[in-house]
Amino acid sequence: MQVLISVITVNYNNVEGLKKTMTSVFEQTYNELEYIVIDGGSTDGSKEFIESNNYRIGYWVSEPDKGIYHAMNKGIKVAKGTYLLFLNSGDHFYSKEALSYFKPYLLDKTRKDIIYGNIAVVSENQWIKTYPEKLTVSYFIKDTLPHPATLINRACFKENLYDESLKIASDWKFFMIGICKNKFSYLYINEVIASFYLDGISSKQPELVEKEREQVLNDEYFWKMQFKKITQKIRLNLK
Repeated sequence: MQVLISVITVNYNNVEGLKKTMTSVFEQTYNELEYIVIDGGSTDGSKEFIESNNYRIGYWVSEPDKGIYHAMNKGIKVAKGTYLLFLNSGDHFYSKEALSYFKPYLLDKTRKDIIYGNIAVVSENQWIKTYPEKLTVSYFIKDTLPHPATLINRACFKENLYDESLKIASDWKFFMIGICKNKFSYLYINEVIASFYLDGISSKQPELVEKEREQVLNDEYFWKMQFKKITQKIRLNLK
């Protein structure tokens, strides 16, 4: 018995990227797959391409939204899968077996909240970005997890959706708070899951990324959590 995975694609006026993304989803060898496409009311032919593949898509909509995280949250709310993966327009799965790499870990009775792999980063050249097996606050201060290569248990979104007030760093915030504060369980698998192109908003606006991350780090609740951890460590050392 396989576990249902919902792959969610967000798109806005990127029909060529969307074609590449959708094709890679349709080619997956993993069978228990629900595909969701959230289009922001594109006028470049994206809607027509989605409609032409309607029979392969579990749910789709094409209407104006309030930004990428609003669109991703819309996808979360309609998803039926036990696990969700966000493969946004322009990115694509690295191989036909990409989702199948997760299968052994989904069938495990102690399966984790978050299961993540590696990505192929594509710019002028292509290189494989790998990720650590252990995730800490210090790691998240300088980096994040790759949402095109990460399965997230749908239950993780019951209390918190993506912060729509952020334009770029909301997925980083979700992973950091979820893992470091809410203690989501996680597992790293050393497989390349997706190809990620350095032409997206987060790659083009590093200053905004840093500004939003600093904003999150300055949130009162986050520092309260850090202070509590530090205090607990001091008490343990005094015993």
